Amino acid sequence: MLSKLDEAKNNLLARAVEVADHGYVPEKLRNGALAVFLRRYYRYVAPEDVVGRDAVDVYGAAISHYALATNRPQGKANVRVYTPTVEEHGWSSGHTIVEIVTDDMPFLVDSVTAELNRQDRAIHTVIHPQFVVRRDITGALVELLDLTDPAQAPKDAVVESWIHIEIDRESDRAELERIQRNLERVLRDVREVVEDWQKMRQTALRLADQIKKEEPPASRQEVSEATELLKWLADDHFTFLGYREYQLVTENGEELLRPVPGTGLGILRSDQPVPHAGQEVRVRAGDKRLLILTKANSRSSVHKPSYLDYIGLRKFDEQGEVIGERRFLGLFSLAAYIESVTRVPVVKRKVKEVFAESGIDPNSHDGRNLLEILETYPRDELFQIAVPDLVPIALSVLHLQERRRLRLFLRRDEYGRFLSALVYLPRDRFNTEVRLKMQDILLRELGGESIDYTLRSTESVLTRLHFVVRMAPGQELPQEIDAEHIEQRLIEATRRWEDDFAEALVEQCGEEQATALARKYAGVIPEGYKEDFPAKVAVADLRRLEALKSEGDFTMNLYEPLGARPGERRFKIYRRGRAMSLSAVLPVLQRMGVEVVDERPYEFRLDGAADGADTAWVYDFGLRYDPALEHNLENVRELFQEAFAATWSGEAENDGFNALVLRAGLSWRQVMVLRAYAKYLRQAGTTFSQDYIEECLNQNVPIARLLVNLFEAR
Repeated sequence: MLSKLDEAKNNLLARAVEVADHGYVPEKLRNGALAVFLRRYYRYVAPEDVVGRDAVDVYGAAISHYALATNRPQGKANVRVYTPTVEEHGWSSGHTIVEIVTDDMPFLVDSVTAELNRQDRAIHTVIHPQFVVRRDITGALVELLDLTDPAQAPKDAVVESWIHIEIDRESDRAELERIQRNLERVLRDVREVVEDWQKMRQTALRLADQIKKEEPPASRQEVSEATELLKWLADDHFTFLGYREYQLVTENGEELLRPVPGTGLGILRSDQPVPHAGQEVRVRAGDKRLLILTKANSRSSVHKPSYLDYIGLRKFDEQGEVIGERRFLGLFSLAAYIESVTRVPVVKRKVKEVFAESGIDPNSHDGRNLLEILETYPRDELFQIAVPDLVPIALSVLHLQERRRLRLFLRRDEYGRFLSALVYLPRDRFNTEVRLKMQDILLRELGGESIDYTLRSTESVLTRLHFVVRMAPGQELPQEIDAEHIEQRLIEATRRWEDDFAEALVEQCGEEQATALARKYAGVIPEGYKEDFPAKVAVADLRRLEALKSEGDFTMNLYEPLGARPGERRFKIYRRGRAMSLSAVLPVLQRMGVEVVDERPYEFRLDGAADGADTAWVYDFGLRYDPALEHNLENVRELFQEAFAATWSGEAENDGFNALVLRAGLSWRQVMVLRAYAKYLRQAGTTFSQDYIEECLNQNVPIARLLVNLFEAR
């Protein structure tokens, strides 16, 4: 039974056929063939991806693709990238359209979408029907066969992939042409790989037998290991993408590998010159090792955009000197990554040597843990790393198990193109922000151009990040690397506010009180407070809160924040119990001669208390005042706080006389004297208002002081 969405999709396709009836329909799609074509074209498209579109646009997209397919010479991929408009094409889309018609083969959609992602083109829709077609010798479309199973295609027919992709809208014609050229290049690579895949696999098997006959200057174990590896790769453990033979030559005193014409397969089919090798490669070109396992310095354009795996077999002359190399490029398959390390050629020998050098019994508890570490170790690393480098890392990770600390392990690529960085850290310390900080640190400290990462997180308390830092072309790896310094930087990147808080508690309160405070305030400090204040300030604030014993108690702190400009201070109020009314606080501060520029309240609900129960508050006000009073502020800090407390509690009146605390350095009690004088004058019948008297005294501070002195002298 069809769902409502499926019914809506069918109705939409029927309307698209009706649209076509009012216009031109290609001859081969007449007499009911159009309905079949549209049904086949949109067969695997989710209803929600097309329902809601205009029938004209649904028909236009399919018939435009059909037009691209009307002629396709054998072995060629037709590619078109354009942004349809009603004026030019008779239909429209909110996106730019990529249309491809090519022989059906593996890796098509993966490779095309990877290339679009590489160009930062967001993909919105992918439509990928397969059609069985007949074409004449020129490539002209003769017939679309009504077959749902490509396996049933007759011998004179061709199975084709028609790919329709919608990406972010692009109107620049030059950009559209660039996208098309890059896609054509990728499709050529895919075709060459698919056409040569079996040849590359057979070459690997042939070399496995040939190596033994050549008797290279390598140990019997190394020859056996190389032979076993090649056969293992050919057994669906490797996606062969390229093969070529190279001859080692010397030009201008430099060694380089020159391609041997006619030996290229797959993505290395073209006889192109190879650029000069880097310094590390030149130094190692004469290395007598038979097998080379590393990563290429370029990404794959086929299947997935990973860096290519590089497997080289050196060629030797009769004197045992290196004269060339046979090189495979490709990608290890999923099977290669999930197979046990005890069965993978090259890797299994390294595993045995790790156990032998460590002296750990494989059947012991530590032995099982060590094997698990090696099983889950980045598989690419296991292929490339030397045993003397692997042993200390594996043992360090073994001793690190379930310990909440960060460790960094660095390894240089032997050809000097990248650095591998393994980072183990507590699982609860990892998040995207931490990872981005780590990437930035590694790039800056190691001088890299780009960085990739993979993540492994399990039920263990530790999470593992594997970073690969790559150098710019022609740039050498740094000769001296301070791994301890970099590790410390990474530790700092993972530190949380809570870590600094716990440390500051011990420093300021002692271990016993710190434990009690940490327990009491764990989970109750607002996130906004953590963002605004460092941990050391928090400890000072909490100690002030702790000194408040009763409901309604409060204390204050007028302070100068770091970087404050003249005439700027902040004022904190600490209160136990219910919240203070900001509308009541602001007038008090304003009449004390300061402007309140911002206020930030923070609520601390202790033990999950509801509002009004065991709750504490910290209010932080930004104050601005006359910079001319800057020299006086430190002297009147306590007077200011006492005056606010007296006014808030009702001991002092809230009026403009209170500004004399800041302007004249008077206490709130001395201000009361001047206020009493003003009230007496009003009762005696003076015509001056209290506001006028307040303003006069604030503008004549010396007189205000003299009046107070006169009162106190009498």
